[in-house]
Amino acid sequence: MAVSTRIVLAARPSGEPTSSDFRTETVELDAPGEGEVLLETLYLSLDPYMRGRMNDAESYAEPLALGQTMVGQTVSRVLESAAPGLAPGDVVLAGSGWQTHSVQPADRLIPLTDPPTPLSTALGVLGMPGMTAWTGLLTIGDPKPGETVVVAAATGPVGSAVGQIARIKGARAVGIAGGPEKVAHLRELGFDAALDHRAEDFAEQLAAATPDGIDVYFENVGGRVWDAVLPRLNTFARVPVCGLVAGYNATGLPEGPDRSGLLMAKVLQKRLTVRGFLVHELAAGQRERFLQEMGQWVAEGRVRYREDVTEGLENAVASFVGMLRGDNFGKTVVKVSD
Repeated sequence: MAVSTRIVLAARPSGEPTSSDFRTETVELDAPGEGEVLLETLYLSLDPYMRGRMNDAESYAEPLALGQTMVGQTVSRVLESAAPGLAPGDVVLAGSGWQTHSVQPADRLIPLTDPPTPLSTALGVLGMPGMTAWTGLLTIGDPKPGETVVVAAATGPVGSAVGQIARIKGARAVGIAGGPEKVAHLRELGFDAALDHRAEDFAEQLAAATPDGIDVYFENVGGRVWDAVLPRLNTFARVPVCGLVAGYNATGLPEGPDRSGLLMAKVLQKRLTVRGFLVHELAAGQRERFLQEMGQWVAEGRVRYREDVTEGLENAVASFVGMLRGDNFGKTVVKVSD
C-alpha cells in the first residue's frame, strides 16, 4: 500500500493566500483497480489559474472543495499498473495535483513516449504554457509581418513564448515585465523593446515603444498595464485574454470611476477583437502539431525558455504565493522527486 503526502485547501483565502489556507496530510492509497495506475509525482506545475480555483465563485471551472487536494498538472512515473499500454517506469502527463503519489485512471493520462529533456519542459515550453502561447497568439492574435505585438508578464512561460513566436512570424515584439533583471532578460531573448511596468512613466514608455500603435496585445495581467495599453490599440487590434493576474488576490472591485463604458466605446470605435480563451478548448486536436513546431523552434534556439524550480513539495506553498506576487522568474515548477 502506497503512502502519499498531499497539500489540500484548508480555507478560502481573503486576498493573498497564506500558509494557513493550506494543510499537509499523509494518506494511504488503495492499489490501482482495473484501468488505473499508481503514479509517483516527479514534477508539479504551479500556475496562476490555481488561485481562482481556491475561491467559491463562478468561473470557467468548478471551485475546489475545502479539504480537496490542490489541483495541478504533473509529470509522473508509473509505479504499478492495472491498465493495458502502461507499465512501471513509464512517464506520463497527469493531473495528480499537489501530492507525491496518486492513483489515476489511465484514460486521463498522456504517455510521454519520447520524454523531453529536461522532463520539466513538458510542463512549460513544451507543455500547457507553451501551447497556450502558441494557440492563443496564432489563432486569436494572428500577427502579420511588420505588426506590433505587446505581451504582459513577458518573462513568464506564456509571455516569453508569445514574444518569441511573434518575432518568428515577422512581427515586432514588445515585452512588459517587472524589474530591471526581467527587462534585461527580455532583451536577451530578442524582444524589440522591453518595459518595466513598475516605472512611474510606464505609460509614456509604452507609447514611445509603440509609435505605430499596437496590433496584438496578449493579455496576462490586466490592471495598470491594461490601462496603458488600451489607448494604444489600433483599429482592428486583437486581444487574446489569457489571464488577469493583477486582480487574482483582489477582495472587491477596484476603486475609482467605472470605466466599462470607455472600454466598450473603444471596442466599438476601433472594432477590437477581445476574446478570452482556454487552451484545452482552443488547441483541441493540435497537440502533435504544436509539439512538432515548438519542439523544432526550441531545438533551433529560436524559442528559449527559463524555469524557476523549487525542490520539495513542502515548499510548494511558498513558491505559489511568491509566483502570484511576481517573484518567480520563468516557469514555476516544483521538483517533487528524482
